[in-house]
Parts: sequence; C-alpha cells; structure tokens
Amino acid sequence: MRTRTRCYRDGILVDEDFPLVDVSEHLALPASVVWVDLSDPDESDLALLADELGLHELAVEDALNLRQRPKLDRYPDHLFLSAYSISLEKSTARVSTNEIAAFITDQALVTVHKNGRFDLDAVVNRWDSTPDLATNGVSYLLHGLLDYLVDGYFEAVEALDDEIEDLEDLLFLPNSDQEQVQRRSFELRKSLVTLRRIILPMREVVNTLLRRDLHLLQDEMGPYFQDVYDHVLRAMEWTESLRDLATSILEANLAIQGNRLNVITKKVTGYAAIIAVPTAITGFYGQNVPYPGFAQPLGYYTSGALILGLSGLLYLLFKRNDWI
Repeated sequence: MRTRTRCYRDGILVDEDFPLVDVSEHLALPASVVWVDLSDPDESDLALLADELGLHELAVEDALNLRQRPKLDRYPDHLFLSAYSISLEKSTARVSTNEIAAFITDQALVTVHKNGRFDLDAVVNRWDSTPDLATNGVSYLLHGLLDYLVDGYFEAVEALDDEIEDLEDLLFLPNSDQEQVQRRSFELRKSLVTLRRIILPMREVVNTLLRRDLHLLQDEMGPYFQDVYDHVLRAMEWTESLRDLATSILEANLAIQGNRLNVITKKVTGYAAIIAVPTAITGFYGQNVPYPGFAQPLGYYTSGALILGLSGLLYLLFKRNDWI
C-alpha cells in the first residue's frame, strides 16, 4: 500500500507525507484538517483508519470493493463518496475510467483508489493553486477533488465533440470508407453512453453536497460548489446532445448507403434495358421462319441499324434523365 498525507492548520499546510500513525495526533490539535490517500489498501489498512476516524463498516466495504456507481452515502459521522475520473484515447475514441472513493468527515478527507492510475498530482496542484481557500477545511479539499473530476468530464466531452465533427465531414465524402464511418459511429456512441453513466449520477452527488442540512460547506465555498454543479449540468446536456448526434450520424450513414444502392440499381436497370434491345431484335431475326429480308443482306443491315438506333436512343434518354 502506498500512502500520501497532508495536514492543514488554520488554512496553512504544516505537515506532509507523515505516517498514518500520526493522523490521530494531528486531528487532536484544534483547527486541523487532514488528507490521507491510500493506494491499493487491504482490509487491515482500512480497518486501522476506520477505528481512528469512526468510519462505518458498510462504507469501508464499498471502498475495498470498488466498481460502485457514482454516489454519496450519508452516515452518522461522515459521508462516503464514490466517483470516477475520465480519460479519452483519441486514436480509438474510447473512454477509460479510474474510480476513487472518499471518506468525508469534519476534519479529514480520506481518498482510496487502486492501480495507481488516478492522477492525484493534478488534484494536489488544484489545492496548491488556491491556498487562500484552505481556511475552509474539508470543503476546500473536497472542492479541489470534484473540480478536477468535472473538468475531466468537460475535456472528454469536448474531444468527443471534435471527433463527431470530423466524422460528419467524412460522412459526405464521395469516396469515404462507409465501414469505417459506421464503426467509428458505434465507438463514439459507446463512449458517450459510458460518459452519461458517470456524469448523470454526479449531478445528484453535487446537488446533495449543496444541501444546508449536511453542514459541510462553509459560506465561502458555496459558490464554488455551485459552479461545479453548473459544470456537471452543462457536461450532462452536452453529452446528451452528442449522443443524439452520434445516433443521427449512424442513421444518416445507413440512409446514404441506401441512396447509393438505389443509384447503382437504377444504373444497372438502365443498362439492362439498353441490352434488352439487341437481345429482342436478334431474337426476332433469329426466328426459323421467312420474314422480310430473311437470308438476305438487307435483313442483316436492318437488324444492325435497329440495334444501334434504338440502343443509342435509350442511352441518350436515360442519360438525359440522369438514370445512368
């Protein structure tokens, strides 16, 4: 297990990377706020911290068994947050997620994650970029975490928007690879569904944090959390519109393929009609019965003239009507 720790006192960072056994000592001091990060903890590691902070056993179980949906659970002495960060691989337009769990108490924020893929340095940089807000305690730490997550949603949605615009341009190219367009449409729609599954519950999470009865937010932090909530709503609306647009592109691609097939069918039918003329004439002159010009050069020249004349007439007529 890898750990990272910080202690703020009266809004000032006073200690960093201290061992877990010192957490209780720091919390015993007045106006102290502690952040603890646990990467790949086992049951005994969380049990030790749960005893010190009074964490509920169900919340500890959820932190050990990640793959939860984004949520905010309320317990008598703390809150439990489950959320995801998002990253987009532009070459494949696939969304990858990294889950993080957080225990929120009056004096501590404990984050738990696995595989070490969650970018904690970016969260720490957010905290360090706004030191004047550190006097707000846990609200300040929680806002930095949520703000990082929601900004990641925006970046992913914006990148997917660019991908869809490129796909729209590719859709109407005359020599475009329709199979590639269709495959790309499915990939984008799948990524948007993943985004929606993460962003939609986060709207309720942030909305719950804004409630006054939680007594979590300081008055100064209220507008900042409201700003995060507005960003979640915008990301959600943007995701919904892009999902509809991706579906429209898929349907348009199928319609274009159908139209192209109709054009091909129309041209083949036109040439088949032209070919039918010499077939009919040679069939008539191939009858084994006497007719005008039978067994004479006149019959040959007449049939040839009819074939060329009628075939040429049909070709000009079809060409004029854009059938071939």
